[in-house]
Amino acid sequence: MTPQDPAARRPIRDLPDELISQIAAGEVVERPASVVRELLDNALDAGATQVTVRLSAGGVRLIVVEDDGLGIAREELPVALRRHATSKIASLQDLEAVGTMGFRGEALAAINSIADMSLISRTQDTDHAWQLDGRTGELKPAPRARGTSVEVRELFYATPARRKFLKTDATELAHCIEAVRRHALVRPDVGFAIWHEGKLVEQWRACVGLEGTDGFQAHTQRLADVLGDDFVAQSVAVSYQSSATRRDGSPAVRVWGRAGIPDAARSRADQQFAYVNGRFVRDKVLTHAARSAYEDVLHGHRQPVYALYVEIDPARVDVNVHPTKIEVRFRDSREVHQAVRHGVQDALAAPRAGAASANATQAEASAQPSQNFNLKPKQAFAQQGWVQPAIKFGADQGNRVSDFEALWPVPPGTVKPVAPDSALPGAPTARPEIPPSGSSPDAPLPRGDWPLGRALAQLQGVYILAENGQGLVIVDMHAAHERIVYERLKSQFEASRIDSQPLLIPATFAATPHEVATAEACIDTLALLGLEITPFSPKTLAVRAVPTSLATGDAVELARSVLAELAQMEASTVVERAQNELLGTMACHGAVRANRRLTVDEMNALLRQMEATLRSDQCNHGRPTWRQVSLKELDSLFLRGR
Repeated sequence: MTPQDPAARRPIRDLPDELISQIAAGEVVERPASVVRELLDNALDAGATQVTVRLSAGGVRLIVVEDDGLGIAREELPVALRRHATSKIASLQDLEAVGTMGFRGEALAAINSIADMSLISRTQDTDHAWQLDGRTGELKPAPRARGTSVEVRELFYATPARRKFLKTDATELAHCIEAVRRHALVRPDVGFAIWHEGKLVEQWRACVGLEGTDGFQAHTQRLADVLGDDFVAQSVAVSYQSSATRRDGSPAVRVWGRAGIPDAARSRADQQFAYVNGRFVRDKVLTHAARSAYEDVLHGHRQPVYALYVEIDPARVDVNVHPTKIEVRFRDSREVHQAVRHGVQDALAAPRAGAASANATQAEASAQPSQNFNLKPKQAFAQQGWVQPAIKFGADQGNRVSDFEALWPVPPGTVKPVAPDSALPGAPTARPEIPPSGSSPDAPLPRGDWPLGRALAQLQGVYILAENGQGLVIVDMHAAHERIVYERLKSQFEASRIDSQPLLIPATFAATPHEVATAEACIDTLALLGLEITPFSPKTLAVRAVPTSLATGDAVELARSVLAELAQMEASTVVERAQNELLGTMACHGAVRANRRLTVDEMNALLRQMEATLRSDQCNHGRPTWRQVSLKELDSLFLRGR
C-alpha cells in the first residue's frame, strides 16, 4: 500500500478531552508514589503544618492525603479539577520565577482521569467543609476541620494496561514512603505521618523550637529522625556562600546541609538527597559536583551520602523542564557546580580529630562532625595557629619531597632538637611542646589537648600507637605522611597558574560535531585549563597546547575527556585530576616508608601535622589514616565493669 493511497490516510481530528487527560496523566502519574508526591506538593503550598498519608494495597486501592492548610473555597473546588487550573502562577513572569512546589495545574486533573477521586476542603471562614465528587461533579456539605483531604481510589482503573505494570504492594508502599521522606527532609517545620492498612508505618513530628542559626538545628534533628542518628554522627555540616550577590545583597548561590564522611560511603547511591529551593531534584550537575568533592578522599567506587540544599534566585533556575518537576536547568550551571563542590570540599577538608576530642561521649571519634562549619578549614586552622607559611614551589624544587625543613615546619612554641642519626627521608624533625602543666611525658593527657594524642610506640614499623583523652589512637604512618606531603604539594601548585606548553606538532583527531561545537564555545574555559584546542577541519580538532605538567601524556585522550566533561557539566575537573595523580605519585615516593623506625619525637611531630593538614583523615587513595579505640571498647575486650 503506497502512501498516496487514500485508504491509508487518516484524517486529522481533535482528541476527546478524557483521552487528552489520560495521555497527560501518563506523563505525570507513573505509580502511586507519583500521586503522593503531587498531593504533598499541594499540601505544602497550602501552608500545612501536619500532613497525614493513608494508603491501602501500597496506594493502588486507596490514597488519602490530609493536611491542615488554608483549604479551598467552595466555588473554587470544581475549578481545581480542570486541566491547567492553578493558583500558583498567572503570567509568564510568574513561571520564570516559580517559588512554589506545584505550578502546572495538571496533577489533580490527570489523577481524576485515571482514578476515582474526591476532595473535601474547608477554609477558615466557613462553618463546614465541602465535598466534591471527581466523577460526577456533585458538591455537598461534609464535616472536616480547616484544611483539605484528597481521596484517590482504584488508581489506573480507567487504564487497566497501566495497572499491569505496577509492582507488588510492598514495593509500591516503599516508593510512597520514599516520596514522603524526600518532602520531610526539607520541611522540618511540618509533621508527617504514613498509615498503611490502618497501621502507622512512619511518623516524623514537626521540629519546633529548634531553629537556631539559619535553621541548622531543626534540619539536623529532622535528618536524624528520617535517616537515623548514624547519618548525623557520620557526617559534617556544609555551609557555603558564593562571592557573587543578588540585587538585594544576598548570596547568588548558597549551599548547606550535611555530607557524609568517606567512611560512611555506601555501595549504592541510595542516600543522596539534593534540593533546589526546597524541591527534591535529580540533576547531573549537582551529582557530579558532589561526587567530585569526594575524589581525593573516597576509596574505589563507593558512593557518598549527603543531604544538600541549594538556594538560588528562582529566576536563575528553570523548573519547567519535566512534568514530574524532578529535573531542573540552571542558567549558569558552572556557578552552581563550583558552589556545591567547594562547599562539600571545605566541609570534608577539616581534620575530624579536633572535633572528635571536643565531644568524648561519641564511641567513634572519626564519626564526629566538624564544629567549624561556618568557617573554611584554613580559617579555622588560623584561629588555632595551625596554618603554616606557604612554601615556594618552583621548577628547581618540584621533586624535593624529602626537604624536611619545608615539609615539616616547626609549629609555634616548639623546640627543634638535633635530628637523630637514624633520621631518614620523610622523617619529621620538629619536637612537639610538652604540655604547659609541667607534668612529665608519662602523666595522663589532659582531655581536649592534642586531638590525636601523645605517641606511645611504633607497632611492626607500620602503625603509631598514641594516647588521647578518649583512649587509644592507631595511625597508619605511611598513609598519614603521604596525605601530608600530598596536600602541601597541592597547595604549592595551586598558588601558581596552570602554565601551558605548545606542542611542536599539533595532535589532531577526528571529532564529532558535538566535540567541535564544545571546543568552539568553551575557548576561554579551555585556556584557563592550559589547553588550546582549535578546529583543523570541519570534522577534525587540533590540540596545540597542553598543561606543562601533563606535556608527556596523551594529548588527544586528555582533550576528549575535557570536552566530554565540559559538554555535560560546563565545569571540567579532568585536568585537575590528572595533575593530582602526578602529585600523588610524588607524595607516595616521598612519604616515610613502612618498617621505618621513628623516634617518639618524630611520631609526635607526625601526629601534630595530621591535626593541621586538610583531609588528613584519609590517604590519597581514600583509605583511613587513623582509628580511635575508646576506653569503653577496651574495657569491653577485658570484660571490665561486668
